[in-house]
Amino acid sequence: MQKPARHFLTSLGLDVRLLGMIGALVFIWLMFHFATDGRFLTPRNLFNLSVQTASVAVMATGMVFVIVTRHIDLSVGSLLGLLGMIMGTLQLNILPDIVGLGHWSIWIITVFIGISAGVAIGAFQGWIIGYLTVPAFIVTLGGFLVYRGAAWWVTSGQTVAPLDPTYKLLGGGAEGTLGETLSWVLGVIAALAAVAVMLISRRTKERHGIQVKPIWAEGTLMGLVVALTVGFAWLMNSYKVPDRAAARIAKARGWDVPEDFTMYHGIAIPVVILLAVAIVMTIVSRRTRFGRYVYATGGNPEAAELSGINTRLLTVKIFALMGGLTAIASVIASARLGAVGNDLGTLDELRVIAAAVIGGTALSGGAGTIYGAVIGALIMQSLQSGMAMVGVDAPLQSVVVGMVLVLAVYIDIVYRRRTGA
Repeated sequence: MQKPARHFLTSLGLDVRLLGMIGALVFIWLMFHFATDGRFLTPRNLFNLSVQTASVAVMATGMVFVIVTRHIDLSVGSLLGLLGMIMGTLQLNILPDIVGLGHWSIWIITVFIGISAGVAIGAFQGWIIGYLTVPAFIVTLGGFLVYRGAAWWVTSGQTVAPLDPTYKLLGGGAEGTLGETLSWVLGVIAALAAVAVMLISRRTKERHGIQVKPIWAEGTLMGLVVALTVGFAWLMNSYKVPDRAAARIAKARGWDVPEDFTMYHGIAIPVVILLAVAIVMTIVSRRTRFGRYVYATGGNPEAAELSGINTRLLTVKIFALMGGLTAIASVIASARLGAVGNDLGTLDELRVIAAAVIGGTALSGGAGTIYGAVIGALIMQSLQSGMAMVGVDAPLQSVVVGMVLVLAVYIDIVYRRRTGA
């Protein structure tokens, strides 16, 4: 007879690896919360943590596809820096002469060109890997060196600043948020959408004769999803904007506000971007032919090719997607800083790979989830932020993160051996 706790978890049908990652994240949060005398689990710090996680998490969703197909991309950090330099130069030195200084379209054109360049560069790398059969490790290692040097060459090593004001909103901050009302709206809509998806999935399984969870288990999961979604919106709406900043923002927007006016941040725009990317990537991985081809190729490349999958073209598409997501991450990172320096994206390639691996993506290929990569990125950033708040030196932070990465891979290997996954 199963123990009550095990029976409860089995009925809920939750992934054991997911529970393990959430447990590790909660442990890290509580550990740093006590170590910082209650400063870690505050609305302010969690808001900053969500913004800091966004760019790495966006790239980690693409790295899942790369690693699942038994490749690796060591160039994403340098590519992020290069794309940041290109987009910064566009909005500072080129577009103002074409469309006019401060024109409303500058940020739109910048983002479009940046994403297009990222897709093109990624596709070119994929073409070398897929059609010229040069190992991905070598191609992307070369890109790691080339793109970092090219980023310096674009501006001769000078920092690009200031960036377009509207563009900077994409990086978060006091103004780069949805605000209190829209955050509540997004939280409620997201919660209702999640419940609707779960209900539709249950009815589809019943219609096809597939076993479903007990009603109480399904209801419990729905309750958890709603509580987490609405709770996150409430938490972000609990972070108050400083009075002077709130007054400045209100004045800039032309609001007529009383003297005791208060304003709350709400959900940051980078988090909204990450949410959109994660949803799209999850749909692509689970509901599209492209996603099925990715996992089939990672599971057995030879069998996938014999079954008619064009694995070479698939490789081009995967790296093009990785390049596009790197461009989106570059927008978030550069907009958050409000400037583009030569060190933008330094070591991000290691953080992205670590996030995907900690999130359960198998380096041997064939297995990995988008939500796992996002949680992995959150674990990585939580470790770095917590250690910085405690006062741990930067070199020691790298030691701890490296040890955690090795431990995560070892645990994943042991888990797959025992489960036969």
